[in-house]
Amino acid sequence: MIVFGIAGWSGSGKTTLIEKLVPQFTRRGLAVSVIKHAHHGFDLDRPGKDSYRHREAGATRVLMLSTDRWVLMNELRGAPEPDLEAQLALLAPCDVVLIEGFKAAAVPKVEIYRTGNGKPPLWPENPHVVAVASDIVPECPLPTFSLDDAASIADFILGYRPTP
Repeated sequence: MIVFGIAGWSGSGKTTLIEKLVPQFTRRGLAVSVIKHAHHGFDLDRPGKDSYRHREAGATRVLMLSTDRWVLMNELRGAPEPDLEAQLALLAPCDVVLIEGFKAAAVPKVEIYRTGNGKPPLWPENPHVVAVASDIVPECPLPTFSLDDAASIADFILGYRPTP
């Protein structure tokens, strides 16, 4: 399983790049999963729905399914967030996992860098950034890509081999 991060500051275009990368991989016959780390709470459920009521009643896990999809909601109820390894185990089997967020995780990453964001690049301080996709051609020692060149970024991810 290839695990690759897409990192950058908020508003840099991480989700947009992932939207472009997923079809690049699926066209090649690869199964793709995505982990999105949210820094704030979220809820996919709605008050009044049965599944919401089950969670509110104290259920730790609620599995909802239909003929189109299924989702497993797990309430942490004060327990720590599962680490990346535990999250990856939930996704297997697949060929490629793209991770949005998790800037500090020890997985190779493509940094999304936009000059208009007003933030410094991550790559000088983050040893896990192995390439940069940008709206400019940044001066850095890493491979660089245009944000619009999803095919080349996908090729890079599939061909990436860490240096020993």
